[in-house]
Formats: sequence, structure tokens, C-alpha cells
Amino acid sequence: MASGAVRPKLAYIVCYVEDVGKSAAFYAKAFNYSVRRVDDSHKWAELDTGSTTIAFTPRHQRETDALTGEVQLPKSPRERGPVEICFDYDDVDAAYRRAVENGAVPVSAPEQKNWGQKVGYVRDCDGITVRLGSHVRE
Repeated sequence: MASGAVRPKLAYIVCYVEDVGKSAAFYAKAFNYSVRRVDDSHKWAELDTGSTTIAFTPRHQRETDALTGEVQLPKSPRERGPVEICFDYDDVDAAYRRAVENGAVPVSAPEQKNWGQKVGYVRDCDGITVRLGSHVRE
């Protein structure tokens, strides 16, 4: 087993977005999170999401583009990015309705899966795929 020094704790999921403040406000309304902070430069925002923070930062930053490369977006509506954000809800139908009523783009209405989870999909205001699902109990 890995020691504590080399076993990481997932701290942040960073979403590269067009408008940091708009994206943070969207997640607060659509998915019922509180905005923990938006920095004065509007280049960083965080949601109060528990042990792992969801953060937003601009798609293009001279500070990181040269180091890690530019963010690549899907080229058509039939493509999606390589990561989806998944939220657990007790009432997936209500969560899906709330998200869509607050601007999320419907992708797939909630349906019961054969592995015991109810799952629905939306896209956020930046086109990121968000899965709304029930917790899978083993």
C-alpha cells in the first residue's frame, strides 16, 4: 500500500470556461451549489462542493497555455470533451428538472440503468457534460 507521502488526495477539478463568473453562477443555480469564492481578477472561482473543489478558470491563460498547451474544444455538437462531471442526487428527476430549468442543455433524461443507478445527462453553459445520477449501493 502506498504511503501518505505518495498517495494523493483529490483536491480540485478545474474547468476551463469562457466566463468564470457566469460558470460559477450557473453551477450554483443549476446544480444547487454555493460559490465559495470568485477572485478579484475573475480568473478563478470555486464552488463549495465538499472534499474535492470544483473550480473555474479562463480557457486561455498566458500563464499556463505555454506550459501545458491550449484547451481544445469539441469541433461539433456530436463530440464531447474527455471528462464529465458526475453529481450524486437522492432525487435525480428533480435535479435534472432543476438543471434544465436553470439553463442546462438536456442531453438524456434520467433513466434507470441495469446496474442499479438512475442517470441523466446535461451540458453546462460551456458545453461540459454533466451526469446526474443516484448513488450506486453495492
